[in-house]
Amino acid sequence: MVELDSIVRQVLHNCSVSDARYAGFYSICGLALRLRDLYKWEKGLAPWVEEEPAVVLEWIGHKEEEWEKIVESDFSPISILGRSYDPFDTAGINAVLEPLGLFYGAGYVYSLKPSFFLAGVDEKRRVDGFEVYYLGRELARDLLTVAALSQDDRIVVRKDSAKLFLWDKIFFIKKSGRPALKFALDSYGLEMQDAKGLHSAFARISEDESESYVYHELGEIRDKDFDRSAWRDMIAAFPHTPIELLIRSVKDILADTNEYGKLRYITREKKGASLGFFAAFLDGLRKELFPEIIEAFGDFAETRDWRIIENAVDAGYRRARSYTETICSIYQAGKTHHDMPWVASEIEKQLLEPLGIVRPVG
Repeated sequence: MVELDSIVRQVLHNCSVSDARYAGFYSICGLALRLRDLYKWEKGLAPWVEEEPAVVLEWIGHKEEEWEKIVESDFSPISILGRSYDPFDTAGINAVLEPLGLFYGAGYVYSLKPSFFLAGVDEKRRVDGFEVYYLGRELARDLLTVAALSQDDRIVVRKDSAKLFLWDKIFFIKKSGRPALKFALDSYGLEMQDAKGLHSAFARISEDESESYVYHELGEIRDKDFDRSAWRDMIAAFPHTPIELLIRSVKDILADTNEYGKLRYITREKKGASLGFFAAFLDGLRKELFPEIIEAFGDFAETRDWRIIENAVDAGYRRARSYTETICSIYQAGKTHHDMPWVASEIEKQLLEPLGIVRPVG
């Protein structure tokens, strides 16, 4: 018999070690948001439930004390049935756990932070030739709240995290995104001010929107413009920098706009609510790189003409592909001459400075 409690404890230990090591990589607001989600998961709270600040602050204090004790610790191997697995051996661990209805995740996220989770499998099906795992209750997780991901050429939807992810996006919506959010909620028969109605319908909305997350991951896996191995090399070369942010943003837009991706799925299925959420939540560098979709959505809201969206998606794809070609060309030249500082300088000068991300030097 597999000792589930023991496996959960081992995964949670690695989650805590990762969080302890990388908490300082987040901004104060970013860390607070992630701790807020972790608290809600730990306490089993609905996404919209907010505890008294004093209670949460006390919990954060205990969490920080825990981190201080283990920040120098190594990641532990995962021991199952007397055999030890490297914590990043997802294929080996899942070969044992999947028959038990469990799924284990491990990998590196933004700034190369290691991330781990363990959850039950609610459903598994194939979409466009790829296995998609829909996970239920999460038994272990770290600070990362991610709706979906790809691992070992499988697509994984983390339904618990997806609810927190969607709620956070709605709750912290910027003023510029409110008209598109209103459009999305109207599509579900809800009003912006109807908190009770939103709470009642939230599980259904999150479930429905999870399909668009699947197609983002599918678009990323099948993207042929930004070679995945080259992309990973660049991420490893420039972690926790504006260059990493640029590379990730370009890859995201390619995943959403290529023929297999999220926006192609949304337009093909005419999912107005999903389009509204996409426009509402697009921000930061991705919004700078894909301005066409915001203007197109405004026109679409008036006309319901999906050709407007299709044209904007085409334009976004062309721009992302152009950025990809420039990035890869610069990186390959720098790699040939073993000069990564030159690569960083050229990417900043040619691509980031025009966007106002990096100040010109001198």
